Amino acid sequence: MTEHHKEWTVRSAYTGEDESELLEVLRKGDEAAFARLVTRYSGSLLRIALAYVPNHAAAEEVVQETWLAVLEGIQRFEGRSSFKTWLFKILVNRAKTRGERERRYVEFSSIAGESADSEEPMVDPAQFDHAGRWITQPRSWDEVTPERLLLSKESRALIDQAIASLPAVQRQVITLRDIEGCSSQEVCNILNVSETNQRVLLHRARTKVRRAIESQLGSSLIDG
Repeated sequence: MTEHHKEWTVRSAYTGEDESELLEVLRKGDEAAFARLVTRYSGSLLRIALAYVPNHAAAEEVVQETWLAVLEGIQRFEGRSSFKTWLFKILVNRAKTRGERERRYVEFSSIAGESADSEEPMVDPAQFDHAGRWITQPRSWDEVTPERLLLSKESRALIDQAIASLPAVQRQVITLRDIEGCSSQEVCNILNVSETNQRVLLHRARTKVRRAIESQLGSSLIDG
């Protein structure tokens, strides 16, 4: 802990897994509660940071900055969103700043249509209804990456490699949705994008990862 936070207690009053209880004891200065949060979320924060910055060292620094911001801001957290959404948004804001400084980040607003992604056709807006929902649902992502495939280290490595090769914004969305398990609304809140844009970016990311897997493993393994 930093000198600023040395008044925090060593023994924890927290014994359960309920996040609201955890946050309550955290506000009271429970150092062990903070350690539980670090253990729970640091891996996720590092993965998201890597979608913005060029290397692990930079990502780790962003994660450390995020946890310092949590310590400084926890008393002001009002719970209008989930702690997870609040935490990830802090991380994304800092990762954006670091990425921009290193000329590695492209603003969402400049690629709303991703016209630079010329090798892939645009998703036709007619595929969505007035509320931004698919009119005809695309093929299920779960069918393409079944658990038996993910259990293979070689297959998981292919998936990770495919995700790492995606354009930054697609990588950010698929990381939040399919790796970190965020809902579409959480992703929209964290990244400040519209529901329609989030759906299009996720669809493109999943399609590219699917193609990469199929090209490496063969469609018979994917379908069989």
